[in-house]
Amino acid sequence: MDDIELKNIETEVFLDAVKRRFGYDFSGYARASIRRRVDALRLARGCERVAELIPWVLQEEKALDIVLSSLSVPVTEMFRDPEVFAYLRTEVIPKIASQPRIRIWQAGSATGEEAYSLSILMLEAGLHERTQIYATDINDRALARARDAIYPLDRMRLYAENYRRAGGTASFADYYTARYGGGMLRQDVRENVYFSHHNLVSDGSFNEFQLIICRNVLIYLDTTFQDRVLQLIRNSLTEGGFLCLGTKESMRISKHNSAFQAVHLPSRIYQYRPRLAGAVS
Repeated sequence: MDDIELKNIETEVFLDAVKRRFGYDFSGYARASIRRRVDALRLARGCERVAELIPWVLQEEKALDIVLSSLSVPVTEMFRDPEVFAYLRTEVIPKIASQPRIRIWQAGSATGEEAYSLSILMLEAGLHERTQIYATDINDRALARARDAIYPLDRMRLYAENYRRAGGTASFADYYTARYGGGMLRQDVRENVYFSHHNLVSDGSFNEFQLIICRNVLIYLDTTFQDRVLQLIRNSLTEGGFLCLGTKESMRISKHNSAFQAVHLPSRIYQYRPRLAGAVS
């Protein structure tokens, strides 16, 4: 067995240890890319072999934050999947508009583009003053970028097109100014968005929300940890509140499925109806 093959085996054993210890499954990532990232983590930890990372992952609770920051690749954009934001705009937001205070949780916020997209929706619905958007992630580097609210100017054309397809009728260019080599979002778009570190798998509920956006997070978790996250979401939603998952995710095989009613399956938007399933567990 040559050294490259041995390194590949060590990487797979390391990733299996991460999955077994914390529930995060990186098996769907391109192998060349994930191997480079694991090797970079090895160097950052001062290890000669990837195998030396395995006891650290198994024994150190705080290892997960470092592993996720090193291995995960935040992939997001403003108004990503515009049809989802169009449905939120026309069907969901009007249903929560009567609340005196509107609280939205965007879990797995990455670098913040989708949280700010929600902020723009609430501005355009005239609900800005009554809305608080909590955006959380486990990746501290991504959160730092999110708080800056500065995005590459060459991405703004895509964001403007997504915004238009999501039902936006204003000029998207009015929502940012060219600054620091990028486009900085307007103050009113930023001011009601609160970013904080939160681990969906191990941390608890911190508020009660009318809308939770948790897109493309469950696909990286095994069934046990998916159910744990969905239990947290149940504990965090008001009765009648809405949950939006990623377009490749589903409640269908979850033990929590009966407490949620699908309101728009193409957008993976559900309403929390615990009485349909009996008492809340």
